[in-house]
Amino acid sequence: MTPDLRPVTDADWDSWYSSLERAFGGVRESDQERALYRDLTELDRSFGAWDEGAWVGTAGAFSFRLSVPGGAMVPAAGVTMVSVAATHRRQGVLTAMMRHQLDSVRELGEPLAVLTASEPAIYGRFGYGTATYAMSVDVDSSRVAIAAPPGTEGVRLRFADPEQAAEACEAVYLRRVGSRPGMPARSPGWGRQPLLDPPADREGGSPLQCVLAERGGETVGYARFHNRPDWSDTGPRGVVVLRDAAAGDPGAYAALWRFLCGIDLTSSVRSRNLPVDDPLLHLVSDVRRCSVRVRDSLHLRPVELGAALRARTYRAPVDVVLEVADAFCPWNTGRWRLSGDAKGASCERTRDAADLELSVRELGSAYLGGVSLSSLAGAGRVRELREGALAEASAAFGSDVAPWLPHGF
Repeated sequence: MTPDLRPVTDADWDSWYSSLERAFGGVRESDQERALYRDLTELDRSFGAWDEGAWVGTAGAFSFRLSVPGGAMVPAAGVTMVSVAATHRRQGVLTAMMRHQLDSVRELGEPLAVLTASEPAIYGRFGYGTATYAMSVDVDSSRVAIAAPPGTEGVRLRFADPEQAAEACEAVYLRRVGSRPGMPARSPGWGRQPLLDPPADREGGSPLQCVLAERGGETVGYARFHNRPDWSDTGPRGVVVLRDAAAGDPGAYAALWRFLCGIDLTSSVRSRNLPVDDPLLHLVSDVRRCSVRVRDSLHLRPVELGAALRARTYRAPVDVVLEVADAFCPWNTGRWRLSGDAKGASCERTRDAADLELSVRELGSAYLGGVSLSSLAGAGRVRELREGALAEASAAFGSDVAPWLPHGF
């Protein structure tokens, strides 16, 4: 079919969103979730495929600013709400929507597009590379002790109503945004997302709970979680399901984890989204009893390659010519000279001989510093054309801390 792509209006948002829900299994979201995402939807960036009086595809984008190496906040399209009806698979609907969307992103002057993928294999062909990973843990709190670095004992913890504490928690989050690549600066309205509390998302636990960490009367950290009671013949075995936690210093972070691991009638703490280099790995007494796992999280593609590579800084001096292939956005194809260091960078087209050969997908993976070009070369996805160029570029693209996406969109 030739997809009929149409913008979403205020009047047909509900039917458009319902078609998205059907594509993801047909379970209607809670009224709270629908209301939030209705408010967050940018109608001028939302559209879909239409066929005989019904939506058969959906796609949208949020206007984000994304933290990149060096601390800059770079405009990025947060690709979201993408679906194709089961009746219209393999008919070119998704390709048509991706084409329309990336052309629009380019027109808006956003150097980057990012997304989280329900099925990671889908988006590689459109130039998206896995740029961040998320760590999951199941801490056996009955056997694991949490270290107490300096400053831990000076932290006061108190329960707070999640709604009433939202402003204080958001302030802690915002102070951290520039410190780790991959974190979006939340625009108005997004502070409500962490407060979503539909019963289906509680994993059988309590309504959302919040604990604030304070020092000298100032909020320096928080943890939001569910407590799921459980019992066996040998006693209590409840689970603390951590939604999110943040702190401004090691002592406050340790104090929060000591609290979570010490809640009465529980024997484990579960978290599904931590940075892969989270300090927790060095606070626990036995990392083997934490069931550490890693999965893909944020997928990124440079939309305007030169602008994207100029927008970040580089961990080590670099001067390389990149031979880039980009079949889906051919304006990026060709040779680019990247020169930069920790103070800034330039990236311009050149006719000089290439030092490295790769596609835009590999640059998307390496962009935030969490995936090394050397590891991609080991998989045959980057080819070195000048001896030493791979090591130089790989070191330059690295980040002192692992990039991380703290929440979905």
